[in-house]
Amino acid sequence: MTLRNRIYFWVGSFAAFILFLMVFSDILLPFVAGMGLAYLLDPVADYLEAKGLNRLIATFLILLLFLLFFVVVLLILGPLIGSQLAQFIDDLPQIVADLQALLTNVIGKRFPNIADMTGLELRDNLGNLMAQAATWLGKLLASIWSGGQALLSIVSLMVVTPVVAFYLLLDWDDMIARIDSWLPRQHQQTIRGLARQMDDAVAGFVRGQVMVCLVLGSFYAVALVLVGLKFGLLIGLTAGLISFIPYVGALVGFVLSIGVALVQFWDDPLWILLVLAVFGAGQFLEGNILQPKLVGKSVGLHPVWLMFALFAFGSLMGFVGMLIAIPAAAVVGVLARFALTQYLGSPFYAGFGTNNKKMDDLE
Repeated sequence: MTLRNRIYFWVGSFAAFILFLMVFSDILLPFVAGMGLAYLLDPVADYLEAKGLNRLIATFLILLLFLLFFVVVLLILGPLIGSQLAQFIDDLPQIVADLQALLTNVIGKRFPNIADMTGLELRDNLGNLMAQAATWLGKLLASIWSGGQALLSIVSLMVVTPVVAFYLLLDWDDMIARIDSWLPRQHQQTIRGLARQMDDAVAGFVRGQVMVCLVLGSFYAVALVLVGLKFGLLIGLTAGLISFIPYVGALVGFVLSIGVALVQFWDDPLWILLVLAVFGAGQFLEGNILQPKLVGKSVGLHPVWLMFALFAFGSLMGFVGMLIAIPAAAVVGVLARFALTQYLGSPFYAGFGTNNKKMDDLE
């Protein structure tokens, strides 16, 4: 097979895979979630198997403990988060109105001449800006929801996902060995090397970032509750759990917290400073301790590329796309670095005249 035909083959295979994801995105959620769960828990199963435990028993035990932990956390935090979310939605218009009036009043005291001339315009602009932000957020959530709406139900996630995870986790090593046996013999070592790099990138980022999100979510939630911020549990968990998007988690949590804090603690600025201190401490904890220790710098995922992948896949396939985005970004990053290395060592880069090669040699 010539180089051109190989390129056609792999490009066509990739296009077919993307088309498959887009066509079946509405029913993929529990399967993608089950695959991700099996991938995350496979090292634990391998460890227990190495200690002499049967793979079937190890798989059953791991999933049982995971599901019990998930159910307990859901039963404890579910009612609290649900009540805070409902109250936050009800209070949001009043919070926005109070914040708008507060900002207008502050500007009026600092710049009375400007306020007299443009006070009404300022209020209108602030109102329009906040309305546009709310509309954009609503459209984003609707897009994410619509991508998995068909199976975003408790039955599918609580029944199908554990079943998929169980069978994949049970047969994971056999599946990897079977796929390895299908590799073309001539390029087996190259593909194995690329697969190891992809696994290192995905495992290093996903498994590490899951721990970072959990730790940050717990820290923000506890700290904001101790400060006494209204909706502190909801805001803290939200900021932590979306911290896998670089800077977005901290920014969303900071904006929501400061907006609520300004309305709630305007007469006592000390508490506003404490809210600022919470997010300052969270950023220090994430940047200097959690990220270096749990994620590291070897995954090769640039924050800009990661954000682009999350928004692009989320726009194309909704919530399922956001689940796929991080592994896909890691895989594309590894392939791009490999392609660049091949290019730098090819006659295209060095020049054909040096080695008396012709373009026909590549066909």
